This record gives sequence, C-alpha cells and structure tokens, in this order.
Amino acid sequence: MSSKNRLKYIFVGVVLVLASFALADALGYFNEKPYTAVSHGSHDHYVPHDRDPDVSIDKFPQEEPGPGEKITPTGQIVPIEQSN
Repeated sequence: MSSKNRLKYIFVGVVLVLASFALADALGYFNEKPYTAVSHGSHDHYVPHDRDPDVSIDKFPQEEPGPGEKITPTGQIVPIEQSN
C-alpha cells in the first residue's frame, strides 16, 4: 500500500471519529444536566429529559434552575426535596 493511500485511510478514520463525537454531543450524550436548552425563537426554554410530551415547550421556564432546584416534567421549577 502506498503512502498516499495510507494517509487517505488515516484521514477518513479521523474524520469518522470526529463526526461520531459531534453526533454524540448533538444527541446529548455528554450532557450531565437533567435538562436541555431548547431554542424557541429568540429565547431558550429549559426542558427536563423526563418531559411530559403533552405539555407544550412554551410552558417550560426560560431560565435555568438554581442550585437545589429541579424542573418538573410539567414545567415548574421546584426545590429538589419536593420533586420526589
């Protein structure tokens, strides 16, 4: 195998690895927070991973929950103790 062919395969392999990381990041694999920011026009809504699909995105808060707070599946920000 010539040097050019070997470099071609190495380049394709590197591109595939980087594309895999980009896809995993886009799917939220590296997101450690229990919620995701969803763009909604000119602002974001913060939606939990266990969201109730019957609740519209615009019912979720536009600010991140503070320390010791959690977003419920219906969109309220509550203290973590109350969410259990």
